[in-house]
Amino acid sequence: MSSVRYEGIEKRFDPVVALRALDLDVPNRAFLALLGPSGCGKTTALRVLAGLEAPTAGRVLIGGRDVTRLQPRDRDIAMVFQSYALYPHMTVGDNIAYPLRIRNVPAAERARKIATVAQALEVDHLLHRYPRQLSGGQRQRIALARAIVRDPAAFLMDEPLSNLDARLRLTMRGEIKRLCRELGATTIYVTHDQAEALTMADLVAVMRDGALQQLGSPEEIYERPANRFVALFVGSPPMNFLTRDRVVVGIRPEDVHAEPSDPGWQALDVEVTALETLGAETVLIAVIPGLPDIDFAARLGRHYRAPIGSMQRLYLDLAEMHVFDPRTTMAVPRDF
Repeated sequence: MSSVRYEGIEKRFDPVVALRALDLDVPNRAFLALLGPSGCGKTTALRVLAGLEAPTAGRVLIGGRDVTRLQPRDRDIAMVFQSYALYPHMTVGDNIAYPLRIRNVPAAERARKIATVAQALEVDHLLHRYPRQLSGGQRQRIALARAIVRDPAAFLMDEPLSNLDARLRLTMRGEIKRLCRELGATTIYVTHDQAEALTMADLVAVMRDGALQQLGSPEEIYERPANRFVALFVGSPPMNFLTRDRVVVGIRPEDVHAEPSDPGWQALDVEVTALETLGAETVLIAVIPGLPDIDFAARLGRHYRAPIGSMQRLYLDLAEMHVFDPRTTMAVPRDF
């Protein structure tokens, strides 16, 4: 068992409270993404789990074992850092072997494990090179290999793809997800990139100001956001918000249409301020007359065109609207 549990975890860096009463359960073998903006506490939560930071209050359990006061080396976890943290004076093979060598794993077993993981990550031809001779994607694979070779109870990853270009990030997303599924280890993955969280994770924990806002599957987080912050943070372009009948209603840009395919859709006249042509779609940015400070976005067909400054009629799919309490910002049941 390699389940992970945070029980009432608080972390203070006086006078800042980095984590506030964090309760979070990660089931055995699950892939959890800790998602949120910079400064929300997600990296602190990871470092507390790794033993790099001691919590001010609360407990951390791995596989049902209280590890709150244990040293990192005694927690049976492996961490992949944003910077890769490879030893520049060691070859790739020695970098991968390092966690085995410090645990006195016999040489023959070390060689077998290194060969297996290097072949799985397609870096077996790089074992005699040094980190400076590798590309960013290759260094990322070596950092993963060094974590995997230990066969830990849990993998902890702190924005491991942020230094890669967009195309390589896309490739590595699938590779990390595949590896974690095959290895069957619990994975905690920190990111500020919603696309990474939604495409890679089984569970997403959205954080803000040190507090957990919502925990759920990617579908739940996107389709049923618990509050206005989650609704705004998850989605690109962000959800549109309008005040209506003493509530705040939200509608995602993909639920706004240029043509009224359904008689129940509500018409809305807007003034076009920008068009972003993205190949497969066109994003319209507009303002609503009387509300000049609010940008309204719609994801429309790739052939949609409209002059900047023109008035256009859009149609809102009311069945897909979200409703929020303007005072608490929490989602409320829809009554239309």
